[in-house]
Amino acid sequence: MENVKLAHVVARETDGWNANNDWADVLSGGEKQRMAMARLIYHKPLYAILDECTSAVSVDVEGHLYTYMKEQGITLITVSHRETLWKYHDYLLKFYGDRQYTFGEMPEDKRIH
Repeated sequence: MENVKLAHVVARETDGWNANNDWADVLSGGEKQRMAMARLIYHKPLYAILDECTSAVSVDVEGHLYTYMKEQGITLITVSHRETLWKYHDYLLKFYGDRQYTFGEMPEDKRIH
């Protein structure tokens, strides 16, 4: 929970870890996305396909999540409108519409390793 910046969720519940609530009622959109990331990090898959997974999360938390997942050895395949996520990937497939696209290696100076 600390790795996805959600330790405060447990602390705010009167029953702590034993709380039993509906996520839709108690978690914000960003908290739901970070909870999904916590589950992903817990299971440590080899690959993760992430579709708009940080659209409700701040850019600084997004960066923390992506950096941590990469450190865990998870290969990330991301579908997103956010250009801030490009630096966490080695390749970029960009669609322009009308069957137009570009695909190529991300320039070294644009990547975070």
